[in-house]
Amino acid sequence: MTQSDRRQFLLRELLKEQPEYAGIQIPKDIEKQKALLRSLMNVRPPRPVSQKFLAIQDAYLQEELQLREITDGNMLPSIPLNPHIALWQGDITALKADAIVNAANSTLLGCFRPLHSCIDNCIHSQSGIQLRLFCDAITKRQGRSEPAGKAKITPAFNLPSTYILHTVGPIVSGSVTEEHRRLLASCYRSCLELAEDYGLKSVAFCCISTGEFRFPNELAAKIAVQTVTAYMAQTKNRMKVIFNVFKDTDYEIYQHLLG
Repeated sequence: MTQSDRRQFLLRELLKEQPEYAGIQIPKDIEKQKALLRSLMNVRPPRPVSQKFLAIQDAYLQEELQLREITDGNMLPSIPLNPHIALWQGDITALKADAIVNAANSTLLGCFRPLHSCIDNCIHSQSGIQLRLFCDAITKRQGRSEPAGKAKITPAFNLPSTYILHTVGPIVSGSVTEEHRRLLASCYRSCLELAEDYGLKSVAFCCISTGEFRFPNELAAKIAVQTVTAYMAQTKNRMKVIFNVFKDTDYEIYQHLLG
């Protein structure tokens, strides 16, 4: 089965799931096919799917992964002041680490906005639809949505990392309060504690709460660095912590904070 065959199979199966998709034609252009596939995956609710679909989806996503440049987090140079901390600018879905951190929403189900550029959408799109199913099982088992400041762990499925740590950051409307600060610090601590419980050796943090949740970037970075360095000093943990940034402005902020 070629990559084109896999993509068209996945498109046909997803289009068959909803009657309102009956009039949608699969475009001939490859990039438009990829955009439609991601869009359909983004909006698909967490419901059962066949093992055949998952097998073909996994083969498709793994083939796409082979075309990307993957960065090994364990090989990233440490900052001068701390041998266990690294700073890296790039797409976190192309980073290989024991775990990457997802800035999730309280449902843990990912972003349902087609082709949205938020990290939650990117991670779910590259991981596969089983990630939404796995997260749905977590929230159903606990009987409530995920509170801010906590963390959950899932397999990374088709990402180069092994696990994903999902944490819900505080949403800022107006001025930043002490509760916002406390919850953001709790996100970092909860992820580190969970990583330690699972014996993970490397964790990559995104800039939690700074995007759609509107936490000011520089203050969020200060809280992140302070919380991580304090945790590592208190616990004597020697896991590698990678601060992952995507924007140039965030890279400059972390460069300054980390010396």
